[in-house]
Amino acid sequence: MDRELLLLGLLRREDMHGYQLTEFINRNLASCVDLKKPTAYYLLDKMVEAGWITRSQEQEGSRPPRHVYQITPEGEAAFRRLLRENLSAYHPARFTDDIGLALLDSLPADEARALLSRRREALAAELEAARAAPPHAGSWQLVIDHLRFHLAAELSWLDGILRRLAEGGTSGE
Repeated sequence: MDRELLLLGLLRREDMHGYQLTEFINRNLASCVDLKKPTAYYLLDKMVEAGWITRSQEQEGSRPPRHVYQITPEGEAAFRRLLRENLSAYHPARFTDDIGLALLDSLPADEARALLSRRREALAAELEAARAAPPHAGSWQLVIDHLRFHLAAELSWLDGILRRLAEGGTSGE
């Protein structure tokens, strides 16, 4: 229900058409949600059916008509319920990269170090991009701060792994 929470939260700020919603998410929130356009439109349709949002058609000049979505009182109640559930629950992180780490001993040490060094370069670039992000208004900044913290911790952890590999070991500290 996190994606529904996000869509409702954005529609609380202003009425939007689907393309606006997905572009905002892809531009500003890709670090915390993976929401493709078809899935967004599917969820918007489901929320229209549930009475959480309404859909009206808007025509702008000679452009094709588009659907504009607006939150309803039922959607506002659903938003508040979903927000409370989200904030009060712990959602464990899944680290799919750990599968490769569990099998790291299957590679020669030099190759393992080279591959993890490549990962480190990509991670460092991602952290720099997050640090360069402009400040966001209000609680949106918390998302950026969380991303920066996570990336910095991941980079520090990876540096420790690379040091241990350089010293000839992979076992725990």
